[in-house]
Amino acid sequence: MNILETTKFLMKKYNITASKSLGQNFLIDEETIKNTVKAANIEKEDLVIEIGPGLGTLTNELLESAGKVICIELDKKMVEILHYRFLLYDNIEIINDDILKLDLNEIIHKNKFKTAKIVANLPYYITTPIIMKLLETKADFSSITVMVQKEVADRLCAKTGERDAGAITYAVEYYADSKKLFLVPRTSFIPAPNVESEVIQLSIKKDKFTNIKDKDKLFEVIKYAFMQRRKTLINALCGMGISKEKSKEILKKLEIDERVRGEALTLEEFINISNLF
Repeated sequence: MNILETTKFLMKKYNITASKSLGQNFLIDEETIKNTVKAANIEKEDLVIEIGPGLGTLTNELLESAGKVICIELDKKMVEILHYRFLLYDNIEIINDDILKLDLNEIIHKNKFKTAKIVANLPYYITTPIIMKLLETKADFSSITVMVQKEVADRLCAKTGERDAGAITYAVEYYADSKKLFLVPRTSFIPAPNVESEVIQLSIKKDKFTNIKDKDKLFEVIKYAFMQRRKTLINALCGMGISKEKSKEILKKLEIDERVRGEALTLEEFINISNLF
């Protein structure tokens, strides 16, 4: 059976309908699946962690390439299907849990593979919290190759200081090198989502920025700068208790226009500002 036939068979056998609350759209395009696995550069020495595998369409391809695949799935019915579908594979582990609650470092170190990689078709309603969890967890994996909503891909892979940048863009640049890989049309899913999708890759930086005095302060400044992004930076930072006089003094010292908005600043400029605070 091809992917579409297999998907329909499993949905009928288990009386499955895509859950809107869990952001479920089932991928049925074989080329997209193969290109995702190829882009992730999966080898037999690799441990792959797949988030939200659903019916196991991407899982099936990953199992052929990776040393081991750990599937993290919240939906109990999907876990039942994964157990049934991959019963004969000895390089799969299925965890029925919430990715946001798991200790990924513990999972990775317990399995003792040369390299760990994240590959997933992420639920769109919770993409940003998952990406932030992966970036901030300091887990020992080398890359994140994921399918996300195109608008989210634009923000994740934007350059800081450009129009498409959001607060998360700065977090991505701090932790990783980002790139877009390829677009995925709506027709690649059942049911078809209302948005276009894109596969992106975040390669984790081994050497982080070393000139930061207080990382928490840096990201607090960035958060407030983007909470009301049409405000000038000086007005936005009043929300975190910084006086306009103090902000003006710092921007003047850094030779930055006091009328600047946060969206116009690079990560390096935010680092310099937060260091002076």
